[in-house]
Amino acid sequence: MTVLERFSLSGRVAIVTGASSGLGVAFAKALAEAGADVVLGARRADRLADTQKLVEGLDRRALSVATDVASQPACQNLVDTAMAEFGQVDVLVNNAGIGTAHPATRETVEQFTQVIDVNLNGCYWMAQACGRVMEPGSSIVNISSILGLTTAGLPQAAYSASKAGLIGLTRDLAQQWGGRKGIRVNALAPGFVESEMTDTYQPGYLDTMLEQRVPLGRKGDPEELAAALVFLASSAGGYVTGQTFAVDGGITIT
Repeated sequence: MTVLERFSLSGRVAIVTGASSGLGVAFAKALAEAGADVVLGARRADRLADTQKLVEGLDRRALSVATDVASQPACQNLVDTAMAEFGQVDVLVNNAGIGTAHPATRETVEQFTQVIDVNLNGCYWMAQACGRVMEPGSSIVNISSILGLTTAGLPQAAYSASKAGLIGLTRDLAQQWGGRKGIRVNALAPGFVESEMTDTYQPGYLDTMLEQRVPLGRKGDPEELAAALVFLASSAGGYVTGQTFAVDGGITIT
C-alpha cells in the first residue's frame, strides 16, 4: 500500500452529524472525495439536501436523516437507518455542536444544559450507537475545540466545558474500545477556522486574536481541517488513538 492509498476511504461508510452547514459540509465533501459513502445528520433537514447533492456529485452514495443529537433515540435512529441502507458504519464524525457567549453569572440552567446536551451528550449517544455496530478498523473523530484546551477571551463556560469534556470522553472510549473492539477514537480541536461561529464574533475580536495569539497570523480554511479529519478516519492514522489533534495555527502554544 502506498502512502496515498492509506488515505483512501473507498468501500467505507461514514456518518457526519451537523452536516447541514459549515464544517459539516466540508467534512462530508472530504470524506466523499476520499471514497466514502456518507450518511448525513442534522436538525435542519431542508439544508441536508444541498450536502447530499454535493456528495452525490462526487459519485458517492449519500443518505440524509433529520437528527437532533441531543435526543438519544434520534442518534440511535440515525445509526439504525445507516445500517439498514448500507449495512455498515466505518467512520463517525461527531461534528454537531452549538455555542453560546453568556457571562457565567447570568447563564441560565436551560442555556448551559442545551450546550452540554448537544456538544457532549450528543457525541456520546452517537458514539455509543456506532460502537455497537462498528467493525475492527473503524474510526470515530470527535470535533472538539481549542477552547477545550485554552481560553480565548470570550465568556463561553458551557461551550468550553463541553469541548473539554469531549476530549476526556475521547480518551476513555479509545481506551475501552481499542483492543477489545479495534475502534480508534480521536478528537480534532479546531482553532479559528472559518465557520458560522466565527461569523458571529464581535467586530475586531478575530483580528486581535489572529495578531496576538495565532503564530501563523490567519484563520484556518475548512479544507485544512477536513484533510486532518481524513488522516484520522483512514488507515493513514491507523496507529493513532485517544489523541486530540489541534489544527489551530499554533494558538495552543502561545
